[in-house]
Amino acid sequence: MRTITIPILLLLPLLVLVAPAAVALTADGLALLAFKAAVTDDPWSVPSKWSESDADPCRWPGVTCANISSQPRVVGVAVAGKNVSGYIPSELGSLLFLRRLNLHDNRLTGAISAALSNASSLHSVFLYNNALTGVGPTPQQQNLDVSRNSLSGELPLDMRNCRSLQRLIVAKNTFSGEVPAGIWPEMSNLQQLDLSSNAFNGSIPSDLGQLPKLSGTLNISHNQFSGIVPPELGRLPATVTLDLRFNNLSGAIPQTGSLASQGPTALHNNPALCGFPLQVACRAVPPPTQSPPPQNTSPSAASSVFQDGQHHPIKTSLIALIAVADAAGVALVGIILVYVYWKLKDRREGRRGRVIAQDDDDDDRNKELCGCIWGRRGRGGAGDSDGSSDDDEEGGDRKYNGNDGELVAIDRGFRMELDELLRSLAYVLGKGGKGIVYKVVVGNGSTPVAVRRLGGGGGGAERCKEFRAEARAMGRVRHPNVVRLRAYYWSHDEKLVVTDFVGNGNLVTALRGKHTRDYCPFFLEKSLTIPSNNIINFKQIIRILANLKC
Repeated sequence: MRTITIPILLLLPLLVLVAPAAVALTADGLALLAFKAAVTDDPWSVPSKWSESDADPCRWPGVTCANISSQPRVVGVAVAGKNVSGYIPSELGSLLFLRRLNLHDNRLTGAISAALSNASSLHSVFLYNNALTGVGPTPQQQNLDVSRNSLSGELPLDMRNCRSLQRLIVAKNTFSGEVPAGIWPEMSNLQQLDLSSNAFNGSIPSDLGQLPKLSGTLNISHNQFSGIVPPELGRLPATVTLDLRFNNLSGAIPQTGSLASQGPTALHNNPALCGFPLQVACRAVPPPTQSPPPQNTSPSAASSVFQDGQHHPIKTSLIALIAVADAAGVALVGIILVYVYWKLKDRREGRRGRVIAQDDDDDDRNKELCGCIWGRRGRGGAGDSDGSSDDDEEGGDRKYNGNDGELVAIDRGFRMELDELLRSLAYVLGKGGKGIVYKVVVGNGSTPVAVRRLGGGGGGAERCKEFRAEARAMGRVRHPNVVRLRAYYWSHDEKLVVTDFVGNGNLVTALRGKHTRDYCPFFLEKSLTIPSNNIINFKQIIRILANLKC
């Protein structure tokens, strides 16, 4: 017995040393070590810290586990933004309980193996900003972001099997060919779709309008789509903003459903598009050529031409009379057109002469007017002094110069450039006699404003000064019933007024007395105090609104 016991006691320390390594080498641990072996450069030493000698792979950096059937299983792998280079091995498909794979902002190359679909619990894959050349969605996925890679080819038709997909982002790749039709109605859970900055061509699939849960922006800009804008896109929810810029679309823009509420920026750089909201009128389509009407073969007509089988020729005098009448008619029309032309020309020249004379008479008086446009070109001029005193008096106006006019910010908290405002996505809130109101979404959508377009700003320096004074007066109004004025814009062909976008109610709600903490109802007895026999100026409006008590 002693000879048997002594060797066993000598082997016990070796078993104690080998046991921890055996525990770490589970199936999940082996799959993660395969990814570590596929990494060729690890500047942040994240996968490098994964060691087979550890007691539990769930303690490795970037690895998340959960207890499933009383055993810790890997449910998440996050090695993002670590500048890791290498490839994605097929062994990751053996992680049966993996839910999230987050490897974005690295230098991974190659294609993802189809074996990744064996990870039956995988629902979110974020691989954007790498150098991958091939990837395919799996049926159980809900989020797939592979933007900013080197993916090419056509979109696979088997995407129709991804009925759980909610976010599909493939922007800034080199996909080409036509976007397949017939697959989108089967992806009814899709909430975000971004196909921008690729090389897709052909027509836009009309069944893109059959995505009932789509929200945010449907972005298919910077491609090579051609043909018309499908009217079926008007079936999308009203909250969806379209981005169809930089394509080769043509024809009239349909005014159906949500298409009628899109702003002009959503359709820019499609030279052959026309109609609202673009300021390009559609040319009238010429009617199709028709064959000449059949000759009248009634008995009465036949009797006037033929009689007893003989043809009666038209007399020469009748032909001459018809020719003289035609010539007289043409001459009369020509005389009328010449007369109208000279009348209009004389009236235009007379009006121009009166304007020039009036400008010459008022030149000395108007040298310092309208500093908001022409008077602020230097620091030492006369026009600059008046404008500076006005600005100092208000203390809040800031100017952002554009090409033709200026965007004047009344509120100190307003941080928006004119170019940023004009390039932002917008859609129509309403139309009326005072112009069109757009909702403009700037940047990431956190700063919506309402922009009222009032048309041209003609009228000279005096009208500009009146517009500026009225805008500054409205900018000083602080009342719950008045939307706050943020900025205004004046040029020779455009007037804009920028206010806060109020999304929680309307004038009807206020008139009917539905009281909230933010505003008070505007009752009838208070409205009767407004004088109706003369014109109300801005000071009267401010005084009336100031007397409203909530």
